Amino acid sequence: MHALRPLLRKSLFNLFAASLACAALLAPRVANAEALLLIEAESGKVLQAENATIPWYPASVTKIMTAYVTLKAVKDGRLTLDTLLTVSPTAASQSPSKMGFRPGTQLTVDNALKMMMVKSANDMAVVLAEGVGGSIDGFSAMMNDTAQKLGMTQTSYVNPNGLPADGQITSARDLGILARSFLRDLPEYEYFVHIPAIRFGKRVTGNFNKLIGRYPGADGFKTGFICASGYNLVASATRNGRRLIAVVLGANSGTARAVKAAQLLERGFAQDNLTWLRPSLGTVDKLVPVDASPPNLREDMCGGHRKRPASDDDDALIATNGGTSGSASATGGEAQVTFFTAGLQPPLMKASELMATAAAPAEPVLVYTGPTRTGPALIAAVAADADQQTASKPRGKKSRVAKKPDAADKPADKKDAKTAAAKPADAKSDAKPAAKPAGTKHAAAKHDAAAKPAEKPASGDPAAKPKPKAATKPAAAKPANNS
Repeated sequence: MHALRPLLRKSLFNLFAASLACAALLAPRVANAEALLLIEAESGKVLQAENATIPWYPASVTKIMTAYVTLKAVKDGRLTLDTLLTVSPTAASQSPSKMGFRPGTQLTVDNALKMMMVKSANDMAVVLAEGVGGSIDGFSAMMNDTAQKLGMTQTSYVNPNGLPADGQITSARDLGILARSFLRDLPEYEYFVHIPAIRFGKRVTGNFNKLIGRYPGADGFKTGFICASGYNLVASATRNGRRLIAVVLGANSGTARAVKAAQLLERGFAQDNLTWLRPSLGTVDKLVPVDASPPNLREDMCGGHRKRPASDDDDALIATNGGTSGSASATGGEAQVTFFTAGLQPPLMKASELMATAAAPAEPVLVYTGPTRTGPALIAAVAADADQQTASKPRGKKSRVAKKPDAADKPADKKDAKTAAAKPADAKSDAKPAAKPAGTKHAAAKHDAAAKPAEKPASGDPAAKPKPKAATKPAAAKPANNS
């Protein structure tokens, strides 16, 4: 009996070790969670879906709905693109990324939309929400009502910018439905989702959606990032009259989400004449929702292992052997993008290489404060904004504001100290503290200037306390979600 004890102990140890190994293999790997969806814009036909109906934190892709509700109000005649809106203390207090205008500054619906969709400005989202819905709460109710009418059964909104908030949830399925609805219901305003860059005063900000100007035919939509959601992207592209919509949620960098979206789109266009060989996945509205809690990717996205704070305009390149989940077996490695010019076919380029190239040259769209202007008046307005930026520029060395890994966004989503305590906030490296304009005339603050204490970007770290003299607390941006 004594001789058998060592053997028994060894057997039990091996059994225990095997059980642990199996548990590790079977346990869900939240850190690598990812949701992918590819659909045809016109028909809604699903070409690929992975975790497409798992609930997810939307981050700044929330702003697609903010733009949809705003532009529907314009289309219905309740306001116009020239309507002047005023920056409230609540809007001014939002976390970066933001334009950083002082309370009382006025600008048009048109300019606020452009700033929100390109720079993912969280303050502009609140300006639009208050202008259309009267308050954040009122506008959020309009967003939720619209979501239900569109069939977005997995979506709920708490704020218009996607800053971290309990109850701010969506899914790849619902985002696909929203993107289709935008193209179907608001074709005359489609240009808002594919502006390559904006120029405010002397500062030019490129679209955080890396497909714009890089992927052939790219024509939308919006990025997003908060620590809990990872890097999100809703993208569209058109080729030979056929438009596809790709949704990527939970990628590990800004470049990764663009590469994955490009791979999805390329695979979809390549299937153009072979769809009859693949089993039908139905239409996006028929995908069955999953009853679950959204994965929280905070530790993976914003943990101490990252060399620098994550943000919505993250330029980190993914490994060249990376690809969408399951894509390696389907394509033999990373998908490649084919270019056709004058009937000639240049060498194939990998999606990761394509996203690493500079965007095609494009004239940035001018944005400015104040009423709608044209001709000499527009030139004068742009010059005045530029002068204000120069006047607010500090002498000597630029001051830097340290960002914590959980710094609030844009994402943008690629957004208030109070809200950041609930969930990881969205960060954007493009966003820097807004400087207080020198004059009384409203103008955009220079983003790379040192900010006054009240306008420093709020840290998304739940443990961090807001800086002294925090601006008026947002009425409904608690606890919030965005990029």
